[in-house]
Amino acid sequence: MKQPRSLFRHFLKLHFLFILLPPLVLLVFSSFFGSSEHEPRLNTLNLFYVTVLLFTCIIVAFVVLSWLFFWRLRRRLTRLQEAMSATPAADSWTEPVLIQKDRMDEIDQLGGSFNRMIKQLEDSRKREHEEEGLRHRLIANLSHDLRTPLTILRGHITRLNKESISEEGQDSLTEMNDTITRVGELMDDLLSYTLLTSGKHPFKPVSTDIGRLVRASVAAWYPVFEEHDIQLDVDIPAEETFYWEADPGWMTRVLDNVFQNIVRHAAEGKYASIVVDVEQELIIVADRGPGMERSSYERGAGMGLSISHYMLNTMKLKADYTSSENGTRVAIGRA
Repeated sequence: MKQPRSLFRHFLKLHFLFILLPPLVLLVFSSFFGSSEHEPRLNTLNLFYVTVLLFTCIIVAFVVLSWLFFWRLRRRLTRLQEAMSATPAADSWTEPVLIQKDRMDEIDQLGGSFNRMIKQLEDSRKREHEEEGLRHRLIANLSHDLRTPLTILRGHITRLNKESISEEGQDSLTEMNDTITRVGELMDDLLSYTLLTSGKHPFKPVSTDIGRLVRASVAAWYPVFEEHDIQLDVDIPAEETFYWEADPGWMTRVLDNVFQNIVRHAAEGKYASIVVDVEQELIIVADRGPGMERSSYERGAGMGLSISHYMLNTMKLKADYTSSENGTRVAIGRA
């Protein structure tokens, strides 16, 4: 392997050249002017002026060459620093820096190390994308394959319901049927989350009338709340509203998740409050259930919440959860 050139040694050679050059030139000129015997005073004066001029030229040349040396050095370091701090696009990687292999020095060595690091990171990201694609396909296939045994189990439960079974047995069958339904919903959530994180779920943000969107969602869920005897306290101004740059389908999915959690985990409180605060641009949903900590997370609402958080973050929104034994309050607003 070729030994790299040293910038330090190169700079020392430049200094030694300018250190040795003045005495040599001065010696030559003194010999030349000292050879004249008729005009010693004139020769001495000429030697003085020549020496001053010589030293001035040497100093100027030294300053200029030193400035050029450090200017080139700074330019190369700046180019390397720009390459290291560049932010690549989502589908590309940082461009490698150019190095001169025929006369490599310490900076070229640093550039070569940076290029090798880029190559390693790029290979690592390719492997990560391949593994992520494999994981997404596995989850999609698993979600699809599990539907068949769940459908068979549901069929057997339906058949057993027609048989003469004790009341405890009927309760068990009902619980089994509800569990199968819940597993199916969890698989749907898992598949949806996989599609979202892989970029296969379309995101189309538009200027959205939030008051109208919340009003439509509440109207769609009103029969469900009524079926579970949940009293609704709705405060959505009819004439005032505000707009978010959001995907209406995604916002509806977020509200569906919030309302679904109330029905599943807070129905025993028999109360839900839905408020659209135009001044603060907030959507506030509250219930009187047992609280998120004890109900939602332990009973499996985590995937739905993950989907909602991902959608809200993408739309530059956020949901603040406040939960206690007296109920849960969700405030959706700008991030």
